[in-house]
Amino acid sequence: MKDQENTKTSVTSGRHISCWLDSSEPFITAPLHEDIETDVVVIGGGIAGISVAYNLMQAGKKVVVVEDGNIGSGETGRTTAHLVSALDDRYYDLMRIFGEEQTKHVAESHKAAIDFIERTAKQENIDCDFERLDGYLFLHPTDKEESLEKELKAAQKAGVEVESFSVMPGIKDASRALKFHNQAQFHPLKYLNGLCKALVERGAKIYTGTKADKIDHKGIVTKEGFTVKADFVVVATNTPVNNKYVMHLKQYPYRTYVVGAKVKKGSIAKALWWDTGDFSQNADIAPYHYVRLQKLDNEYDLLICGGEDHPVGLAEQDKISEEDRYGLLEYWMRQRFDVEHIVYQWSGQVLEPMDSLGYIGRNPKDEPNVFIVTGDSGNGMTHGTIAGMLITDLIMGKENPWEKIYDPSRFKLFSSGKTYFKELIGGMINYLKQRPKDAKSVELLSIPAGQGKIVEIDGKKFGVYRDKKDLFHMVGAECTHMKCIIKWNGDEQSWDCPCHGSRFTKEGKVLNGPANDDLAYYTNEMDEKAGIND
Repeated sequence: MKDQENTKTSVTSGRHISCWLDSSEPFITAPLHEDIETDVVVIGGGIAGISVAYNLMQAGKKVVVVEDGNIGSGETGRTTAHLVSALDDRYYDLMRIFGEEQTKHVAESHKAAIDFIERTAKQENIDCDFERLDGYLFLHPTDKEESLEKELKAAQKAGVEVESFSVMPGIKDASRALKFHNQAQFHPLKYLNGLCKALVERGAKIYTGTKADKIDHKGIVTKEGFTVKADFVVVATNTPVNNKYVMHLKQYPYRTYVVGAKVKKGSIAKALWWDTGDFSQNADIAPYHYVRLQKLDNEYDLLICGGEDHPVGLAEQDKISEEDRYGLLEYWMRQRFDVEHIVYQWSGQVLEPMDSLGYIGRNPKDEPNVFIVTGDSGNGMTHGTIAGMLITDLIMGKENPWEKIYDPSRFKLFSSGKTYFKELIGGMINYLKQRPKDAKSVELLSIPAGQGKIVEIDGKKFGVYRDKKDLFHMVGAECTHMKCIIKWNGDEQSWDCPCHGSRFTKEGKVLNGPANDDLAYYTNEMDEKAGIND
């Protein structure tokens, strides 16, 4: 497996290198180095930001995109790239929350997103491995058969092309399933690179390595002090870095894990697979697995399997460390597929909104020319593509039937039910219980090499990481977003915030928002503060 620290692959928000990053050239441009003006500035170079930019360019707008890493170096490069109208959340729940007519629009929007990617890849001659195929939702042994019946009726009522199926291809020992027709898959970074090429060729400006330090309705100011003045501002940073409170109380961050194993080409029928989730682990939000194939070389394909999710920073709630999640994925996969050795492993971050749908539209409590995209709910590739179509219509003053269902101002707290309360409130209570009240009793020298802990020095809390050369790296322990205490992620070697999902490197650099400022980082003062002498 390839890791960020020992490879020349492009900047990425994770330590491990995904198969997408490893099999595509990074799209890199010069950083912004002057003050400019434009019609629309888009912050974020993932599937959402680039889709918004592409659609606006097609509509005749002048567009500037700024991305603090490389294109796709955030969560888009860490997806498994399923393109589905068979959503992670059940259609019978969406019917309960939104009603029949609105749920039809939900299904319609995800189908339109898949169609858009297929059509655009053809029009722009983008070789991104796009492929139509069927998807299968199969029953987990801990789930009840009536759940499939409920989902079949609700999905059909929503207009999804789905049928009950008893013989599922490719997977061993699976019980009854639902077969969703006309689903798809693709290579997300090859697709983004193709969109970026089209953007640049038609006059759009893309600046990588450019961080938007300040964002308001007039535009942005970069970390280096350059300005982009714009009539419209679109924040597509996975979680909105320009919104401190409102949106982060309506969604909850999860980490999800992926392994990729070699399989003999042609040995497994091509399809997408999901199980309905393990209700013995969590009856309210049953953790599930998702699987697909991707071409690897002339002899092998790659079987990609994801799952083993947990709330960010709270892996120990299940008494399973972040690092051990990959082993569980491999075990689950080997029980159902004939695979060879694991060649990739990585993790990513998803945002679960309180009512299961992404938030796409005008930023709440802001000027009407500021837009956000967030809350992917595990379907980031289609939600990001929907954003490209919907936000373009909003900016161009066109009516769109999806506007209301994706409106970031909606607040369906009570119809969302006990699931949201249990995860957000219950998760936070567990986090508060685990706050390091006895942090000062943790001695620096007890920290194992390659691990981090919260320690208290002179009445202040610090995150201390001890590297494999026995050097200590110390950061301020309060997240720069809303001052929650960070926690060490042993797999990603990062400091993660359990409150709203911000992540930082061991040197305190921001990896994920909503935090937009780095943690304080201490090096020269370490020995004096810690009382360590050579």
